[in-house]
Amino acid sequence: MSLVDLVYMKPPVRSLRDRRVLITGAASGIGRATAVAAAAEGAELVLTDLGAEGLDATVAEITASGGTVVFHQAGDISDYDWVRRFAAGVEAEVGVMDVVMNVAGISAWGTVDTLEHQQWRSLVEVNLMGPIHVIECFVPPMIRRGQGGHLVNVSSAAGLLAFPWHAAYSASKFGLRGVSEVLRFDLRKHRIGVSLVCPGAVATPLVDTVQIAGVDISDESVRSAVHRFQRVAVSPERAAEAILDGVRRNRFLVYTSFDVRFGYWWARKFAFPYEVAMRLANRQFDHLARAGAVTAHPAGEDDDRLRSADR
Repeated sequence: MSLVDLVYMKPPVRSLRDRRVLITGAASGIGRATAVAAAAEGAELVLTDLGAEGLDATVAEITASGGTVVFHQAGDISDYDWVRRFAAGVEAEVGVMDVVMNVAGISAWGTVDTLEHQQWRSLVEVNLMGPIHVIECFVPPMIRRGQGGHLVNVSSAAGLLAFPWHAAYSASKFGLRGVSEVLRFDLRKHRIGVSLVCPGAVATPLVDTVQIAGVDISDESVRSAVHRFQRVAVSPERAAEAILDGVRRNRFLVYTSFDVRFGYWWARKFAFPYEVAMRLANRQFDHLARAGAVTAHPAGEDDDRLRSADR
């Protein structure tokens, strides 16, 4: 690597036209919007999602508009053996990917005394180990090919900032942030760019399916808080636009809205005011918890609902 390369690397993937692009979580939300946008730019898509029906709908929408889906299969990215078989099938039929996008994810909130063990485990298995499985199976062939490429990992604003009740979710998203930070440098010598996407509020199905441990989300005060969240949420299409722009420009940190960019800057520059803001946010969440009816779910019930949700 030359001295120039240490300072600047040209974007490895300046256009998605005729590029093979893998997108997980393609059945809905950001994943679906990104797949549609990438297809419009001429990408050859490989798509997957846990939900077969939603995945088929995405494929039908893309092909109806003249886009190209060269391979799609429903499956669980938290299952390493399935990902390995999926990757083998993709490589045999399609070849090596040019761009790999880890978009699939689930969410659950709660305090440490209300979260169940299975919720912690599910978030780490899907949001962190899922992308790791995809990276393990799809990035090494990209390295061996020697023609560069790009990796996209969708984290969250909760992977940058300490939001109340997000301990389990942030465990997975901060973890993915750490993986991405290291791979950003490890993969540079192979001309593989890395983007860490940190969405804030995005109007996706995840908003309506998120579980809040110990809180009845049908309570009017809770629903009102969710509606306030939705009013400031950006569309999945806007998030997809930011992701594709991040790939084209080889940007590491990709924000989907200004509030997250500003919040992360504020947290780094003004540590104590940031702490005070988080304490106030925690107080507000505590008021919300007291307003909402507390319910208990049998062990495993929340896990089933979580796994049916997607970003």
